[in-house]
Amino acid sequence: MAKLAINGGEKLRQTPFGSWPLVDEATVDAVTDVLRSARWNRRRDGTRTREFEQQYARYHDCEYGLCVSSGTAALEVAVRAAGVEIGDEVIVPPYSFMATASAPLQAGAVPVFVDIDPETYNLNPALVEDHITEKTRAIFAVHFGGLPADMDAINAIARKHNLLVLEDCAHAHGGRHAQGKLGSLGDAAGWSFQASKNLTSGEGGCVTTNNEDIYKRAVYAHDFWRSHVELEDDIYNDPIDTQFPVLSWNYRMSEIMGAILHSQFGNLEEWAARRHENFTYLASRLAEIEGLANVRVDPYVKRNALHIFIFKYINAEAFAGAPRELVAKAVAAEGVPCSIGYVRPLHKHPLFQDALHGALRSGFPLTSHYYGREMDYRKVECPEAERLCREESLWIGQPAFLGTKEDMDDIADAFVKVQENAAELRSLAVVN
Repeated sequence: MAKLAINGGEKLRQTPFGSWPLVDEATVDAVTDVLRSARWNRRRDGTRTREFEQQYARYHDCEYGLCVSSGTAALEVAVRAAGVEIGDEVIVPPYSFMATASAPLQAGAVPVFVDIDPETYNLNPALVEDHITEKTRAIFAVHFGGLPADMDAINAIARKHNLLVLEDCAHAHGGRHAQGKLGSLGDAAGWSFQASKNLTSGEGGCVTTNNEDIYKRAVYAHDFWRSHVELEDDIYNDPIDTQFPVLSWNYRMSEIMGAILHSQFGNLEEWAARRHENFTYLASRLAEIEGLANVRVDPYVKRNALHIFIFKYINAEAFAGAPRELVAKAVAAEGVPCSIGYVRPLHKHPLFQDALHGALRSGFPLTSHYYGREMDYRKVECPEAERLCREESLWIGQPAFLGTKEDMDDIADAFVKVQENAAELRSLAVVN
């Protein structure tokens, strides 16, 4: 008789993990209030977005916050506002969402991929200086999955070479480094409030910074009209004679999105603490299971924001030789939301493989005379990122970590069950 759910056996966990997002009456009331006010746009005397961005910035120890329409927009605005120009190079880790690399491209800059530390899955600072050229302008530090990047090392390199540091905080809500809160440790940071994120309004994003000049440039860059964001020295801000001072986009956040975030914000600290506590407990459980391993948590990590619990499949023989993909499917069949994550790193996507052959318009900015160098991403190798995508990484998303210690036990017990019945699993692999 089959024991594994993937083979027709009984599921270990019958109750689904918590849904996401969490909707309460306060959020419904907040949205209803905006709808009834008819102030759906912050340009029409809206206040919710402004109030939220100020709260959010202060919570992350930043002087300035600016809400935008998406996390992708936040990264693009941060890149441009920080002063990255056409033909500049921006160092980017290859294990991230595409927006980390597309943001520099949208600003006319060239992403330069530097491999990850195989123990943390974040950018490996030891490799960065080998990729710095006279064109390098910035380093993107991605706190992937919510695990703080090595900001001490990255900032030291940036100071040595007079570079900008940009934080990709799409996974980092409430995360803490020994040097401070994530989002406050570089020149500027971009945040996402997309539907899966740890704080969400369905879509949306935010730029945070402690640099007044970067903030002011971000205001110009994010909106033709500046959204009625008051800048004391904005000589073009004339309510009678509207002027458009720079080439810009419309990346405004709506008041409805601002109301959702404003309402949900009060939960962020509690959620972040609970996710980290459950992360710590589950990591201790998984460390006891042969064939699995956790990412390294360095002493500077004070709180993993935990958008994704990332761990490693390091020994197939501990699961009777079953491939990683089958183990993930078997665990998911037991009622645990497990996946293998990204199947390829950024530089292996067609956008970069075909960058000079149609994926980028006229190959820009790689073909720009402002750049004046050769960049063929087909020749780029990041062996650690490529390996973990191919055979190692396992993911569990953040909603599961707002649960209980018993929920964490169910996750670990699902792996134990699959391992104890690995011969059955292996037979499925042979049949398939």
